Amino acid sequence: MYYVNKRLEISGAHSLSLSYPSKCSHIHGHNWIITVFCKSASLNQDGMVVDFSHVKQLIHNKLDHRNLNEIFDFNPTAENIARWICDQIETCYRVEIQESEGNIAIYDKEQ
Repeated sequence: MYYVNKRLEISGAHSLSLSYPSKCSHIHGHNWIITVFCKSASLNQDGMVVDFSHVKQLIHNKLDHRNLNEIFDFNPTAENIARWICDQIETCYRVEIQESEGNIAIYDKEQ
């Protein structure tokens, strides 16, 4: 089994629709640190699990310096964003998003 990780930093804004009063209901920003974990039992024709630049194109280029509420049709929590990222990349099995110091969301589709 081959494993690769791609780490990205995304700056963006969002507001959350929550069932309780929260300052996060107001638009605010983060510098998210996103780690994408991919694996494959075999390498593609180029000898890769996935091209790191393709991961960047799919994720960074779509999300960086954007209002995430304008991109997604779901509540843009770190957990929901992690799952969306994982679904964008065929070989991805896990995504970790550090929303701020000490706050990390993980989506692992194999668990």
